[in-house]
Amino acid sequence: MRRLTLLLALTTVFTTLWGQPISEKRPKVAVVLSGGGAKGMAHIGALKVIERAGIPVDIITGTSMGSIIGGLYAVGYNAHTLDSLVRKQDWTFVLSDKADVSSSTLANRKKQNTYLLTRDMIFSKRSGSVSGLIRGKNLSKLFAQLTSAYRDSIDFNKLPIPFACVATNIVDNTEYVFHHGVLAEAMRTSMAIPGVFSPIRKGNMVLVDGGLRNNYPVDIAREMGADYVIGVTVQGSPKTADDLSNGAAVISQIVAVNCKNKYDENIANTDVLIKANISGYSAASFTHAAIDTLIARGEADALKHWDELLALKAKLGLSADYQPTAKPLQHASPLPERMKLGSITFEGVDAADRNYLERQYRLNHRDSISMGYMEKVVNTMRIDLYYDDAYVDYQQAGDSYNIHVVANAKKATKLNLGVRFDTEEIVALQANAGFFVKSKNVPMTADFTMRLGKRIMGRGDFSIHPYAWGRMMLSYIFQHNDINVNERGNRIFNVTYNQHSVYLNVFDFNIRNFNVTIGPHFDYYSIHDILSNQDIVSDFSTVHHLHLLSYHAHVTYNSENNWYFPSHGANMEAGYGYYTDNFAHYNGHIGFSALNASWRWAFPLTNRLTLQPMLYGRLLFGSNIPGVKRNTIGGDWNSHYFDRQMPFAGMGYVEFTDNQFIGLQLKLQQRIADNNYVMLKITGAQHAEKLRGLLDRGPMMGYQASYYYNSMLGPLGASLGFASKTNQFYFHINLGFVF
Repeated sequence: MRRLTLLLALTTVFTTLWGQPISEKRPKVAVVLSGGGAKGMAHIGALKVIERAGIPVDIITGTSMGSIIGGLYAVGYNAHTLDSLVRKQDWTFVLSDKADVSSSTLANRKKQNTYLLTRDMIFSKRSGSVSGLIRGKNLSKLFAQLTSAYRDSIDFNKLPIPFACVATNIVDNTEYVFHHGVLAEAMRTSMAIPGVFSPIRKGNMVLVDGGLRNNYPVDIAREMGADYVIGVTVQGSPKTADDLSNGAAVISQIVAVNCKNKYDENIANTDVLIKANISGYSAASFTHAAIDTLIARGEADALKHWDELLALKAKLGLSADYQPTAKPLQHASPLPERMKLGSITFEGVDAADRNYLERQYRLNHRDSISMGYMEKVVNTMRIDLYYDDAYVDYQQAGDSYNIHVVANAKKATKLNLGVRFDTEEIVALQANAGFFVKSKNVPMTADFTMRLGKRIMGRGDFSIHPYAWGRMMLSYIFQHNDINVNERGNRIFNVTYNQHSVYLNVFDFNIRNFNVTIGPHFDYYSIHDILSNQDIVSDFSTVHHLHLLSYHAHVTYNSENNWYFPSHGANMEAGYGYYTDNFAHYNGHIGFSALNASWRWAFPLTNRLTLQPMLYGRLLFGSNIPGVKRNTIGGDWNSHYFDRQMPFAGMGYVEFTDNQFIGLQLKLQQRIADNNYVMLKITGAQHAEKLRGLLDRGPMMGYQASYYYNSMLGPLGASLGFASKTNQFYFHINLGFVF
């Protein structure tokens, strides 16, 4: 008993003298992570080695990408978790403001795969935000999800690992250090690269990327009590005058020079300095291959300092086999996969939009709901109803949940811009703007598109959404076409004409992968110039002004996982049109009709090799069919020059074919690395003026080999082909999205 009393007394004295347990009196170690965009992926590899060495991390600071890796590490994501996390992200999507259209309509998915730049704008005297190329909506959403347990304003010193990150106030060019606040917002602010991401307003400050004032914040770690600093930098080697030979290099150097503030002093104040080898990569290298390499290089370069890390561990008084206790990763209280629904309320949502959402998603007729289902509601608000942003708040009330949908009351104007180059049209530019139309009863939108290039197009679409399952749409389209038409590979004439079209889709049904449209069309053609001496142009030359009244039904289904390079899924289109010039007849007799269909499947043979068979065709019935509605083939895409033009391997230019045309294409697609594709196509087709003559002659064949790179700018590549109809080789370059 005496021994126990003596032991307790000694423990009390020891604790009183030292104020805290002995384990907490060892020197504190900070990890400091520099900014550098995608190059900062090397931080993850370095953290793996630091963990393997058994070095306890007591403080972590970072700037820009270093703030993201550091902030996540501070809340409990270890290096291996971070490795998996960054590899599974679609960085092209995350680094944009695009809405998730995977469950949206085919029209919205097509638009997202047409335009290079997409921007939501709010036109008001004071919108409360500062402009930038990317507002960072998807980044903010990702950070909020990953730090969901810390969504409130908190003291960052109370995180599992105390944390701080740096931003720059461009009002007075001063450094701002986040020691408290909403963690996701601090991380987003620290990487707001000027001119790329929108700055963040905080009181009277306008905050951007912290790298402009302190790209490697060792001094902040020292102020937080660090006795030893392990630093990881991803700065490149200094550039010489010879290195600054292009615009990209000059811009990169300007950024690098601005990031030198405090850098040398902080380097000198580092105990173990890990410089990652980032040669060959830039701040924008977010491909999967680049991320793999950068993480591996960070790990390899950290291993070069293994002895220094073990020596530091010894200075801390830790045994060689010591491993710190892993910090627990905190998550917000998980919501059940399906929750009992108490009530749904809306804030900042127009009455007409609220009624539309309640009808479309049957919100007033459900007794349970899921987070995934509500995410579709939010996406509809952003995409179809033009809300700048929206989110869902879940509040538990007993055994049920009350759901509160909150929207930015200001609606956005959606602006889109597309640019492309090919060897036939040279350069084309297309711009699009979408607007909401105020209405008290039903949602209404207007959409305007302008295309400039060899083919000029202007289009206006007005949509009304009276139904839960679709819309009605009135469209006016003007086209000025300047098209070369070939025969057996040789140009036989050039035709220049204007086309005015009015489409009324009285039935436009949309459910994710499926779309049905029914309605009348009016087309007026004014043919200006035909340059040729060939008899084949008689269809154009005899009629300089043509009007057609037609009735159409069209069905589209598309479940392919990639718009341009699918590896699984199917794409089906079928349509029927009946053409007249007086609502019932054409040219004094029964009208002519067109039936078109195509079906493409994507079968993955391996995880990189895909077989894509496609059956397609177009059948024309009737007499005196005008040239503008005849069957044409050529190129890689449907309806690229003429209405319902059909693709044909190895044939780049437009050629007329017979009224009855049925083709079969086999395409083999091999993915190399992440975004490189090599494709081989073989097409065979039968054609005749009458159906009964389709098999009277041998097939027309086409062969094509292509290489494409799937970039943020769209598909970039070239094709070399040969077709039996032209009996010559054809070479084509395409750079950019197709429109």
